[in-house]
Amino acid sequence: MPGGILGRKVGMTQVFTGEGVTIPVTLIKAGPCVVVQRKTPEHDGYSAIQLGFEEKKEFGFNKPLKGHFVRAGLKPLNVLKEFRVPDSGIYQIGEEIKADLFKVGEIVNVIGVSKGRGFAGGIKRHGFHRGPMAHGSKYHRRPGSLAAKGPARVFKGRRLPGHYGAERVTAKNLEIVRVDAERNLLAVKGSVPGFRGSLVMVKNSVPARS
Repeated sequence: MPGGILGRKVGMTQVFTGEGVTIPVTLIKAGPCVVVQRKTPEHDGYSAIQLGFEEKKEFGFNKPLKGHFVRAGLKPLNVLKEFRVPDSGIYQIGEEIKADLFKVGEIVNVIGVSKGRGFAGGIKRHGFHRGPMAHGSKYHRRPGSLAAKGPARVFKGRRLPGHYGAERVTAKNLEIVRVDAERNLLAVKGSVPGFRGSLVMVKNSVPARS
């Protein structure tokens, strides 16, 4: 079984169980992905497959990347990602990996890039408490003291205002609630990182090891 699949976040909705319980889910358009390359322990030191997702016009690809697809006998693909598998030899170049890779009830990790929120203060970015709001303090949402007086410098790792979001995030141990093999849709319980239409990776919660 491949270590995962590539897809696009469609958005959130809800489904109902037979008992009428509401489950919030995120819909993911998972695949179809194509096997572009196989890596073996003998040649590369580990076992993995490279998956391509979404066809793209040849314009914009450099010569090495074009040659990579020519060697595989495939049309250029927009996204390339590698997934560890126990045995890459059981896959064929050009083989399609679809949403029916997963079954209802399976537990997966979903990896994506969180929404970018630009420059944010310490309260929004780190959850700091604000200062006094009365008696003329004039120091409501700004950072407090930065360091001890002795060193006379700010230590590395100090949490301060700055760029917030737009970073790789993994949502772990999410349950597959529905699988629509015809439309390549996965309904995953809960929320996943990213905006609507953003690229996500759906991987087995226990990663494969070669």
